[in-house]
Amino acid sequence: MVEAISYEVLKKLGQVEIRKYPLIVAARVDGYGDGGFNLLFNFISGRNSKAEKVAMTAPVVSEKIAMTAPVLSEGGSISFVMPEGYTKETTPRPLDARVKIVDYPPRYLATLRFSGRWTNRAFESRSREMMNELQKAGIEPKGVPFSMRYNAPFTPWFMRRNEVAVEVSYPV
Repeated sequence: MVEAISYEVLKKLGQVEIRKYPLIVAARVDGYGDGGFNLLFNFISGRNSKAEKVAMTAPVVSEKIAMTAPVLSEGGSISFVMPEGYTKETTPRPLDARVKIVDYPPRYLATLRFSGRWTNRAFESRSREMMNELQKAGIEPKGVPFSMRYNAPFTPWFMRRNEVAVEVSYPV
């Protein structure tokens, strides 16, 4: 069993949860979407300044990056959350410049959990469902939905935990 990010559920809106997350330290690759998975896996497997293995945690976070001019990448980002106790300063430095160590500040997220295989279609459908619930409750999203996946690829589809999430302005 992998360590998962701790959070506090503050409110439920049907199947949507409003959660409070602490500061999170993550290794992130921008511009490669899920293709960055191998870069991150190499990092936690010891391809870092300390040749240290870093425990795998959940979820793996995938985000779409807003397009800017000039367009540098059409991909999104993928992040591995560092285990509890790691800070930006104590996390080993990546040897591959494409891997960045970043802080996600404490924030409020609206989330909607679903099981099964992660697909773009499921992501879009669940994102719409979550955003509709937020709109009905008068809660303002900050940014666009992103995905959080909790299981290894070899986990049977019916046992997988996936979530769509978006940062929100809370409390209202």
